[in-house]
Amino acid sequence: MRFEGTLTKWNDERGFGFITPIPAGQEIFVHVSAFARDGQRPQLQEALSFEITLNKDGKKQAVAVHRDRPVPSASVARERRRPETSEEPRALSSRIVVFLIAFVLLAAAYWQYDRRSQRAMAVKAEAAAQALDQPTPAPSATAQPLASSPFRCDGRQHCSQMTSCSEAKFFLQSCPGVKMDGNGDGVPCEQQWCTHPLAK
Repeated sequence: MRFEGTLTKWNDERGFGFITPIPAGQEIFVHVSAFARDGQRPQLQEALSFEITLNKDGKKQAVAVHRDRPVPSASVARERRRPETSEEPRALSSRIVVFLIAFVLLAAAYWQYDRRSQRAMAVKAEAAAQALDQPTPAPSATAQPLASSPFRCDGRQHCSQMTSCSEAKFFLQSCPGVKMDGNGDGVPCEQQWCTHPLAK
């Protein structure tokens, strides 16, 4: 009597496994020698039909096992694998294209960065050159040495901020931006401090 079942366990190295009968029941031991010698190894979840006999220990085992679903031959298996192998070159070429695109984008970004850096360096160099080209203003011939004067340029510009004619004269001669000589005659603060030619 033949039974049907599914190969649920298989040890390919030792050449045996177990079949679960349909409907479900106790697993039946099966040896590789019970399969037809067609060059195909048993596969898990494979639908099988088989007969049952008792081995020398009195335990059930499957014999005369047939595959209910024919397993493809080696040539058919190779034909089925061909599309997969043909996919490999496509996958490789797509990876190469992605790599090239990424490389081009990185190169363009680096080029832009390098160009901006060079522009910034050129602007700095030009500014430094212009600073070197500007002549240093010569000190006024009438300016008094700072070391010999008790006064210092401290940002004051108007006569109302002075305390004496001498201080006003010092600021007019030595400090830039002062507004103490309205008529431009070289005498500062004529209405406040330097009203007399001999005023000090």
